Amino acid sequence: MQDEYIKEESIIEKTEIEKEIEIIKTIIRTREELKAASKNFEYAEEDLVDYYAYQIKANQAKLNYLIKLAKTKGIVVDMINEIKFRFDSEVQEAV
Repeated sequence: MQDEYIKEESIIEKTEIEKEIEIIKTIIRTREELKAASKNFEYAEEDLVDYYAYQIKANQAKLNYLIKLAKTKGIVVDMINEIKFRFDSEVQEAV
């Protein structure tokens, strides 16, 4: 007899708006990571140059994908700015 995986609790599906908000938050985080990697690249020495170059390329590819995904879902810049404002406020309250 083969053991089967039994789900102990149901997984709650996110609503469409929650998915869009998550995409926007990920865009904002990825953009900040890209900025940080670019800044670190400017001051990198020896082997770290390759490391930060890889980070820049990876973050840029991720950002391009997320922006394309956001466009297909009809997310506009105004929504991104609104979510960024809320996201920044949440981070400040947590600190």
